[in-house]
Amino acid sequence: MADARRLALATALALAAGPLTAAPAGATAYDTGAPRTWHVGPTRTLTTPSAAAALARDGDTVLIDAGTYDGDVATWTQDDLTLRGVGGRAHLRADGRDAQGKAIWVIAGDRTRVDRIELSGASVPDRNGAGIRQEGTDLTVTRSWFHDNENGILTGADPDSDIVVRRSRFFRNGFGDGYSHNLYVGAVRSLTVTGSWLSDADTGHELKSRAARNTIVANRISDGDATASYSIDLPNGGLSLVAGNVVVQGPRSENPALVSYGAEGLTHASRTLWVVNNTFVNQRTSGTLVALAEGSRARLLNNLLVGPGDLTNGSAQARANRRVRPTTFVDAAAEDFRLTPSSPAVDRGVPVPRRWRARWEYVAPARVARRPVVGRTDLGAYELG
Repeated sequence: MADARRLALATALALAAGPLTAAPAGATAYDTGAPRTWHVGPTRTLTTPSAAAALARDGDTVLIDAGTYDGDVATWTQDDLTLRGVGGRAHLRADGRDAQGKAIWVIAGDRTRVDRIELSGASVPDRNGAGIRQEGTDLTVTRSWFHDNENGILTGADPDSDIVVRRSRFFRNGFGDGYSHNLYVGAVRSLTVTGSWLSDADTGHELKSRAARNTIVANRISDGDATASYSIDLPNGGLSLVAGNVVVQGPRSENPALVSYGAEGLTHASRTLWVVNNTFVNQRTSGTLVALAEGSRARLLNNLLVGPGDLTNGSAQARANRRVRPTTFVDAAAEDFRLTPSSPAVDRGVPVPRRWRARWEYVAPARVARRPVVGRTDLGAYELG
């Protein structure tokens, strides 16, 4: 009888939430196997995301009305779940609360999709509080913001997991002890970050990844006046492409390298790093733009260098990397690093194998555009169209 009452309640809520989505032909609201859409918001039957987390099943979609949900935290255990803000970003503000002592959202299910969600203020006793603690296999995050947490996203180690971040922002994350970061990905199969803006990490790294494969393309990674450490830290190596990014190391950065590869040991099978068509800006008085562990196989091609510092500390195949003045760009002070027609970077690039080319350009504040193909490749993150 108790199970029947629970099913009746869930069915009533589903009907109040809205029509079923992707239901098989002939399915009704009582077909417990059909994926459902749950609507969440202050005026809805379900007023908080955590209420939906208690009812959702595998394959469901949770649509969360834009607005701020103070102190609402949740653990999501379902597989193939979609969590999406509607009418703008849905802001989950920790307000002193957490799920399992870990995060605002603990995601334990597999193949979760998160879209247009904002998570802020995560703080827990072990200083590792995250906007999202990813414990399941595979996560795709799009158009979302993570700020003022101890970690923006923190994932565990899962050799079968692929983490994808697109068109998102990470800023002011980090406890301040150097062990928490804007984005911290554990030993997963792959990480892909595109069209995103990572900035102002508190002592930790802007992006740290232990993934076996890393694709970091067409992003803006900038310290501002923060005490961030590495801009990109790939501490265990792995097959990695860093292409088409604008990377600005601020004057208060606590590590001299912008990109660090293999600093904690080259433990992955691949030790290959491609660094192609990036614009690297060092606002410290010294530094190393790409720090390589011994044994790395690195190719550094078509990058623009602004400010002091060595291109690399290690052995690498390096071609067409050029140091230029800020006047090369449209407005370097505003971090607009598009080229001017008189730039010495125009038409100075060398050919790059197709797989490793910079195909995309970052567009502020968090988008990408296809990089034009206009004659010989220009140096840096932007092609003069």
